[in-house]
Amino acid sequence: MNSLWVTNTHLPTFPRLETSIKTDVLIVGGGIAGILCAYALSSAGVDCVLAEAKTICDGITKNTTAKITLQHGLLYSKLVRRMGREAALLYYRAQKAACDRYADLCGEMDCDYTQADSYVYSPDDAEKIKEEAAALKLLGADAFCTRHTELPFPVAGAVGVRNQAHFHPLKFVSAISRHLPIYEHTKVQELLPGRAATPHGDIRCKKIIIATHFPIDNKHGAYFAKLYQHRSYVLSLEGAEPPQGMYVDETGTGLSFRKYGNQLLLGGGGHRTGKKGGGWDELESFARKYYPSAHITAKWATQDCMSLDGVPYIGLYSRSTPDLYVATGFNKWGMTSSMVAATLLADLVQGKKNPYARLFSPSRRMYKPQLVSNLWESTVGLLTPTVPRCPHLGCALKYNPAEHSWDCPCHGSRFDSHGKLLDNPASDDKKRM
Repeated sequence: MNSLWVTNTHLPTFPRLETSIKTDVLIVGGGIAGILCAYALSSAGVDCVLAEAKTICDGITKNTTAKITLQHGLLYSKLVRRMGREAALLYYRAQKAACDRYADLCGEMDCDYTQADSYVYSPDDAEKIKEEAAALKLLGADAFCTRHTELPFPVAGAVGVRNQAHFHPLKFVSAISRHLPIYEHTKVQELLPGRAATPHGDIRCKKIIIATHFPIDNKHGAYFAKLYQHRSYVLSLEGAEPPQGMYVDETGTGLSFRKYGNQLLLGGGGHRTGKKGGGWDELESFARKYYPSAHITAKWATQDCMSLDGVPYIGLYSRSTPDLYVATGFNKWGMTSSMVAATLLADLVQGKKNPYARLFSPSRRMYKPQLVSNLWESTVGLLTPTVPRCPHLGCALKYNPAEHSWDCPCHGSRFDSHGKLLDNPASDDKKRM
């Protein structure tokens, strides 16, 4: 079940840390967010090191659908309504700057960067679409509404933004990471003041950035309550006419569409990790109905950290950790949000002001209903009298028959049938299943 990206890319390899070292900034986590942080800091002349427990992009990054767009569902109308126009404008400008930065970087490399219009559609609610288009126009975006799409079924409406993009994420990472100070197979086992312990040496540092998808330190920031994880699925289809634009359903469990070469990448079947959902069965059923001549060339699943208010957590890990930073909660939009994180955190660790710091601050006041849901799931998971249990915080694991894994509905850790860790926040294998 490898993604399309894995099957046609060779990433560079890096040594394991074999002795204690010193650096100004340590970045923990070798996905695209951590690599972009290392790239931004190295480009600014900052002494930094990236430590990855396995190999770079071995986690979530290799399973993305790799859309580069400032259009994140129907988020802008929600931000205007809940946070006000100024906050929505900051989010829009941060994401637009991220898109522009990708365009600049990708213009210098072979990573299949392709411009495409982006659409968010609704099967049955045209008013939502009109409201989102109005919010985008209020912020200065060249947004438009339409009922005519390239999809194989009718929609009530879609809001579009022109000149967005998609690319090959691992080709991009391969190009920007080759000369970065990276150590693979170097697991950070403990965070201590001014240093991080690894199996073969300490990394002494002034500041630390945690870019491990789900944050690894449970002592600060209450991320176990501020995040949950959502699982979704992708099929790569040959023989299905792919759209020129990128499309995503406005509902959290709807479908997404983008092309790569002559193939259609069909996403969907999503659900909260540890819960039931449509999975690949839903996508395969859809493909049989609408693309009967297509055949599957690859299938894979991915997992996303979801924040309480739809805005990522980027900044100081907590108020009580002045030299510890985090990037997480990208809400399914990891490509542009990783670029936002790299730009913002590169400024913060250098003591520079950044106009987006307050908006993305993990300590900001937030929209609360999702917090109640997260705490409820944790309580249920803790009180469910079943075995096996997650070593992260002790919740009951649920068997996922589609992927033959044991998944945690509380915080999203996943293990294979032998107890090998597949996804964090758990940091170690489960020895007994």
